[in-house]
Amino acid sequence: MASLHNLTNSFPAIHHHHHHHRRRFNLLIGGFSTHHHLPKFSKNAFRAQLTDAISAVESEKLTKDEVMEAEGRLIVGTYGRAPLVLTNGKGCKLYDIEGREYIDLTSGIAVNALGHGDSDWIRAITDQANLLAHVSNVYYTLPQVNLAERLVASSFADRVFFCNSGTEANEAAIKFARKFQRFSHPDKTDPPTEFISFTNSFHGRTIGALALTSKEHYRTPFEPVMPGVTFLNYGDIEAAQELISSGKIAAVFVEPIQGKVESTVLQKSSCNLYVLPVQCGLGRTGYLWAYEAYDVTPDIMTLAKPLAGGLPIGATLVTERVNAAIKHGDHGSTFAGGPLVCAAAIAVFDKISKPTFLASVTRKGEYLKEILKKKVGQNPHVKEIRGFGLIVGIELDVPASPLVDACRESGLLILTAGKGDIVRLVPPLIISDQELDQAVEIMYKCFGVLDEKNSN
Repeated sequence: MASLHNLTNSFPAIHHHHHHHRRRFNLLIGGFSTHHHLPKFSKNAFRAQLTDAISAVESEKLTKDEVMEAEGRLIVGTYGRAPLVLTNGKGCKLYDIEGREYIDLTSGIAVNALGHGDSDWIRAITDQANLLAHVSNVYYTLPQVNLAERLVASSFADRVFFCNSGTEANEAAIKFARKFQRFSHPDKTDPPTEFISFTNSFHGRTIGALALTSKEHYRTPFEPVMPGVTFLNYGDIEAAQELISSGKIAAVFVEPIQGKVESTVLQKSSCNLYVLPVQCGLGRTGYLWAYEAYDVTPDIMTLAKPLAGGLPIGATLVTERVNAAIKHGDHGSTFAGGPLVCAAAIAVFDKISKPTFLASVTRKGEYLKEILKKKVGQNPHVKEIRGFGLIVGIELDVPASPLVDACRESGLLILTAGKGDIVRLVPPLIISDQELDQAVEIMYKCFGVLDEKNSN
């Protein structure tokens, strides 16, 4: 067993030159687990030395490569990240660790609807953090009630369940749908428990939400997932009606606009329960809620993404009919609906819900499609440009990733969607016409990379 003296000799005093910091920091991290049998006093001394070493390393400016290397050693490898280390942002601009500027058409995957560093959002969370951040749902808190009041007043819903993410909101919807069916059929030993979902759908990565997600490569490594889900072609009303008539369906999960930027409208069928998982809600379509554009009124709606402007939140909105089935203890969450995140969400909601703001989203969405069609619409690789508000997709006949990479190198951040053949544009809703012009110009100049990659 190594002695404390030997440990100390292994990690001499931290020098001021930063590469020494990182070398010894790596040794500390690597060596910690090998000394887990040290006596308590030795462990405490080791931890103190480790803390000092970490503090010394963090005081130095790391390079892009060093951050990426550290991520590769320390973080579970679930993400295929772009080679970009972002450090700060303002409005629709992001800046990397090397000081380069980027126009952001990703919004943190449709989250940062007000862009980066919105002053009202910052003020809301700062003020609330000075008052109260978290107490759990054992107690009542004012921001939670105030946010729920806004969501109910602006939608079909009568009640709200708060959670921490979109996938959690969908898990709640699954439970609520099954509980509703059990409550509605008290004399049946086998009430409806199955679900309908649709092709090209994505509802989350937890086991229940994953079961509703159509793409097999998401589900297969983790099977068996929740049984009882049937996937139908998006918009196939006859198949849905036939399955619903079997009496086994607890609810239909349908995205009024799929996250893959499909625009097909699923007409309402005669099902007992409709769940609308809304990736593009809260103003992105130019409507406060996407279902408002169609002749569909849901029984349950889930949302997350932009609601708290970048802080984690989710919500499951339900009618009173559904709420009647839910009792104390049926569901819950320790962190959900905390004062801090709800204060942030109120600031976001109050800005986005204004009619003038929503009208500006509609106008800018049309403008974005117009300039895209003018600049790149005739490119032979472009099959279609489509969208609704500020969620716009460019479908290509080749993989989109080379274009995404080229745009990033030229100062523009965009996303892929679909089967990797769609460029997805989801800018902050505050984006200006000038920024849209600049973004499309960069994209136009980068389109040549598709010919280069295709010829190779």
